Amino acid sequence: MNRLLNRLVLPALLALLPLSLAAQTLKIATLAPEGSPWLRELRQAGAEVEAATEGRVKLKYYPGGVMGNDATVLRKMRLGQLQGGMLTGSELSILYKDAQTYSLPFLFNDLADVDAVRQRMDPVIEQGLADAGVRVLGMAGVGLAYLMSTQPIRSAEDLRAAKVWVPQNDLISEVTFRTGGVSPVSLPLSDVFTSLQTGQIDTVGNTPSGAILLQWHGRLRYLLDIPLAYVIGFLVINERDWAKLSEADQAALRAAAQAASRRIDMNNRSDDEKALAALQRQGLTVIEPDAEEIDRWRSVGVEATEKMVRDGVISREVLDGIRAALDKPAVSARTDD
Repeated sequence: MNRLLNRLVLPALLALLPLSLAAQTLKIATLAPEGSPWLRELRQAGAEVEAATEGRVKLKYYPGGVMGNDATVLRKMRLGQLQGGMLTGSELSILYKDAQTYSLPFLFNDLADVDAVRQRMDPVIEQGLADAGVRVLGMAGVGLAYLMSTQPIRSAEDLRAAKVWVPQNDLISEVTFRTGGVSPVSLPLSDVFTSLQTGQIDTVGNTPSGAILLQWHGRLRYLLDIPLAYVIGFLVINERDWAKLSEADQAALRAAAQAASRRIDMNNRSDDEKALAALQRQGLTVIEPDAEEIDRWRSVGVEATEKMVRDGVISREVLDGIRAALDKPAVSARTDD
């Protein structure tokens, strides 16, 4: 009789236990390769979460793009096959258009500008993504991207003659270069290395450390010293999976993820400085445009940005918030093309 009761009653009692007591494994995809500093910090965060929640929450990573590109990761998140991912703003703009706003062209002079904007606007971006169904656990800066090339790019005229790569489905880059009179070559990230070798492209936008990590640096000989864009990564999970966690476990997960994001951010800044110095030792020439040329580049950025506002690619409200953080006057929306 006791055995019969155990078989009938025990499962029913277990089913009544709070969800927070059941172990949950959050499956998270990332393009970061195994052994990379990004994945090292993410794994440390996973260990911290598991310890803080006494095993109730575990993070399982799928590195190196094994779960597909970012669009595929988002689809698998919607289907429940994954709970989260480390994604860029351009991919998350599918869910919330202003997730990509930090990548607007020629917006930042330096990392001090980035810090001022992020202090004000990170909560706005996070709330927008939460409203769209994904919870931001942490945001880590990849760094400031620069135009790097096989031939010297000193002016907009030089750029128009170049074969410029833009990431596939990156609308901001596409609009920016076309506004400047450039016909860019759209390719997936995986094709860039070969395309630099064959000459299909000769100019890319990337951070110095990114160029080394992706092994593009062997072909690149010049860097235009004006920040093209700021690249940031978002560690996100589905809002529905977040809601399954107890408040205490949510706090532990968020704390570990944010600490990892801060470490990644600081490491990337240091790595970029070291990478640029290493590239210069290997023969990279840094081209410093004069004030007049910088103004030309920035005017292209303003024109492209205003076009994206008019076309609904980004919102005026978020853009004005960024400009306020930079203490720059808002630009009135234009009605002409």
